[in-house]
Amino acid sequence: MAEQFQSAIESSMDKTNLILKDIEQAYGWPKEQRNQSYAALRTVLHLLRDRMPVQESVEFSAQLPVVVRGIYFDGWQPQNVPIKLNRDDFLYEVRQGFPYDVAGGPERVVQVVLDTLRRHITQGEWEDVKGTMPADLARIMP
Repeated sequence: MAEQFQSAIESSMDKTNLILKDIEQAYGWPKEQRNQSYAALRTVLHLLRDRMPVQESVEFSAQLPVVVRGIYFDGWQPQNVPIKLNRDDFLYEVRQGFPYDVAGGPERVVQVVLDTLRRHITQGEWEDVKGTMPADLARIMP
């Protein structure tokens, strides 16, 4: 049993590192800037989570690696969602939660993170997530 647990955690860590590496590669950041890729992932995940209805949020999370799922649910208050955010509000909140100045600003951060997540989620689930977003926000989603 302990071996299965260790294998599941190692697999999740590998997948999580792959997601972070994809974000870093999109920006050209070296691995030493892992804090930036983590902050980008965490910020966008939390805003996406809080924008979705509870059921859709849970369904989306089921496709995330265990470690990323932990990041996703950290601090979640399901009784307070969905929070109504349009595109501008969403980008404003990304800027507030992501403390780094990067090329392209918050919109590029959102696009990079969502593009990375999209590659790790089924097409059907991604379409469900997009379907819960206002049209102006859905347009910047891959």
